[in-house]
Amino acid sequence: MVYPSDLRDRDWELIKDHFATGKYGNCAVHSRRSLVNGILYVVKTGCQWRMLPKDFPPWKTVYGYFRRLSKLGIWEKVLADLVKIKRLKSARNEHPSLLIIDAQSVKTSRKGEQRGFDGGKKGQGA
Repeated sequence: MVYPSDLRDRDWELIKDHFATGKYGNCAVHSRRSLVNGILYVVKTGCQWRMLPKDFPPWKTVYGYFRRLSKLGIWEKVLADLVKIKRLKSARNEHPSLLIIDAQSVKTSRKGEQRGFDGGKKGQGA
């Protein structure tokens, strides 16, 4: 069965090298793509790992693969590469040259007990 969270062939081609065979344990029983699709299903739907549909590898296998990839920083590398690809396709520099930080302040009628100066907002904070 195909799920909306499943990677398309062209998307998998962009990131498959990050999930090379042998680096993250023995995945010979299940394809790396099916494991990544299982992870993406949990992330997209917010379901519990134990509620992963039977169309995917066993939830313990998918979860274990997710943990190993997380500990190795693979998700950060995948995201960084996808950002670079997107920027280059948009005819932009590979690395951003500007960073904008935004924060939201909400005014309330009731004041807290402790207040101090918030340097980021240049005003009184809670």
